Amino acid sequence: MKQKSTRYIVQAAVIAALYAVMTILQNTLLPGSASAAVQFRVSEVLTILALYTPAAIPGLTIGCIIANISSLSTLGPYDLIFGSLASLIAAVCMYGLKNARLSTLPILSALMPALANGIIVGFEIEFFFVEGGFHFGDFLVQGGLVAVGELAVLFVLGLPLAKLIEKQQLDKKLFALS
Repeated sequence: MKQKSTRYIVQAAVIAALYAVMTILQNTLLPGSASAAVQFRVSEVLTILALYTPAAIPGLTIGCIIANISSLSTLGPYDLIFGSLASLIAAVCMYGLKNARLSTLPILSALMPALANGIIVGFEIEFFFVEGGFHFGDFLVQGGLVAVGELAVLFVLGLPLAKLIEKQQLDKKLFALS
């Protein structure tokens, strides 16, 4: 039992560290590319790990919190709260749908970050960062832009990563809790 909990904590910590470092590095090298309304946050590829270990749920959430703390000066506490909540919901949904496959691909799971972030971060942007009050049509645009970035990362990078993980049986070698 102790070995399982230690492995779980280590997996969560490694995922959190990778997510935070990737996001902060991307924002340092390409300012705004991982934190603006239209973003392509490469670290979101790590959400695919929620298919293989429940440790990805706290790992992704904590990693997002750390990454969003680094952008507090420009986004305030809003993204820390809403972005991290979206990551948590997406990871829980992905883990719950891990066995739902379409032609062996976890397509439904890959849609979850786009759905969660599109709705939650889209609301955050429209409500807190756009002047003139909340407008539903603008919320759909903001949420759509966030969702497109998520879909691009998950479908261009995430699904091939999932195929590679499964083909090389890394899911069994790295993420088995037994």
